[in-house]
Amino acid sequence: MGLKYQKIGDIVIVKKDLTSDEIEEILKKTKCKAILRYTAQITGDLRIPHVKLLYGNETETIHKEHGCLFKIDVSKIMWSQGNIGERKRIAMIGKQGEVVVDMFAGIGYFSIPLAKYSKPKTIYAIEKNPISYKYLCENVEINNLNNIIPICSDNRNVKLENIADRVIMGYVHKTHKFLDKAFEFLKEKGVIHYHETVAEKIMTKRPIERLKYYAEKNNYFLTKYSIYKVKKYAPGVWHIVVDAEFEKRK
Repeated sequence: MGLKYQKIGDIVIVKKDLTSDEIEEILKKTKCKAILRYTAQITGDLRIPHVKLLYGNETETIHKEHGCLFKIDVSKIMWSQGNIGERKRIAMIGKQGEVVVDMFAGIGYFSIPLAKYSKPKTIYAIEKNPISYKYLCENVEINNLNNIIPICSDNRNVKLENIADRVIMGYVHKTHKFLDKAFEFLKEKGVIHYHETVAEKIMTKRPIERLKYYAEKNNYFLTKYSIYKVKKYAPGVWHIVVDAEFEKRK
């Protein structure tokens, strides 16, 4: 069995320490400039990785995906290869002229492809990690986009009310605790893309119950929804996203 690795731009991430022969094998196959591994599970609100450099010394790269460019320092910012399908899906889901709020924008994982392919009027891309925000701004520039407004803040402190046709909640740790803010952003009618990690046996129940609860709390009602699996998160647990449509109660 060959070595397992993930390639982000011209940097390779592996799951274990490597022998010199294994490093040479990867260098020959990928022509990468650096090899590193994560040394601990990524935790905390800012999602900062812990890494060990096995080869090279430069960890900043530009990764190309679905025709979009993402500049990133993989030693400082998380990149999830498992979300590739969702990034592709979200790119084509919007409508021209929409206003979108991306509550957990990161380096532009969802905002960049959505802005490029769906051509919304404006995307407010909110990110509180200053390092991620820096790369978000650079990625807006290198992709030649003029319809993204980056905001460096905790989204709960952002004062934008009833402006969004679409709200993206691309975060999976206690996401429901941010739903009050999502409804504050939403117009009288709109869509929330709600991400959650959930046990498979309650996958079609708990996320919808939470969405209905917070909708009612904020004087909205759920009119339509679809559930999509993003990736396997743990044994018996999935990272899912709900495309949920809401309307304000009269």
